[in-house]
Amino acid sequence: MTLGSSDRPLSRAYDLAMLDLDGVVYVGPDAVPGAVESLGAARASGTQLAYITNNASRTAAEVASHLRELGLSDAEDGDVVTSAQAVAHLVADALPAGSPVLLVGGEGLRQPLEERGLRCVATLDDGPLAVVQGFHPDVSWVQLAEASYAIEAGIPWFASNTDLTIPTARGVAPGNGSLVQAISNATGTKPTVAGKPEAALFRETLERFGGERPLMVGDRLDTDIDGAIGADIDTLFVLTGVNGLQDVIDAGVGHRPTYISYDLGGLNEAHAPIQIEGSTARCDGASAQVSDGVLTIEAADRSTSGFRAAVGLAWHLADHSGQHVRLDGTMKP
Repeated sequence: MTLGSSDRPLSRAYDLAMLDLDGVVYVGPDAVPGAVESLGAARASGTQLAYITNNASRTAAEVASHLRELGLSDAEDGDVVTSAQAVAHLVADALPAGSPVLLVGGEGLRQPLEERGLRCVATLDDGPLAVVQGFHPDVSWVQLAEASYAIEAGIPWFASNTDLTIPTARGVAPGNGSLVQAISNATGTKPTVAGKPEAALFRETLERFGGERPLMVGDRLDTDIDGAIGADIDTLFVLTGVNGLQDVIDAGVGHRPTYISYDLGGLNEAHAPIQIEGSTARCDGASAQVSDGVLTIEAADRSTSGFRAAVGLAWHLADHSGQHVRLDGTMKP
């Protein structure tokens, strides 16, 4: 398997860009450099932009407001799809209208649950028919314990997402998956999950936006890329978030993105074919070579073609000769 190619910019080849947020559009309070300009150019090309996030701590309106503050002035509340909205849809489909549910999370989860006609409660004594968990920095041991009591009593458990970590302006911190794991450790049970890599968040997005040719854009192989592959959606992997170039090089068949670029600028570029001869690959003037198991790139700084040559060569060697290569340690994307 090799990377896909496109003789047109991806923003013209695909009619819907499904954009992960943390590590792709922004990191904490700040936009990823160049993201606002790249998304403006993609929208001007006619591509719909859907901002989808596994983070359930904020409402869609709060996320859209943040995007507008960053300079994405066209971002509307309805352009944001959260895992909280997706899990609320799942729970509402599973329960009678007006059912009480035990909330483990914050306003970002409470609001979509209530919009689906569900009633949020805080304890097992309130008779919940489901436990619904989503990330919020103020989730406490008391909430986790109450959820555990309810789950042990046989009440079904839903979670917005299971990302073990979340990127912040100060670094990587525990995500909802780490809190889900705490309850799972206590109860021996696993929840029904809505967020990436599960299908519900993708279904929620496509139901809202349509789109005959969607493209998922993400920075995490285990959620963004794996989830989109499972939903039969092409992917663009960017290097501005959690996973790095070596992670992509090491990805096995069935877990590999369709395209790669350093950042969202890759949406507005064509992605040229890759030619491989022996231990060398070339792509639109850039090249990559492997010597003694070490991969080097000869290309302009942060060149999409350079990354394509490197990844294409690494995958070819892994698939055809079982050779696994490591990126030259002096190189930084």
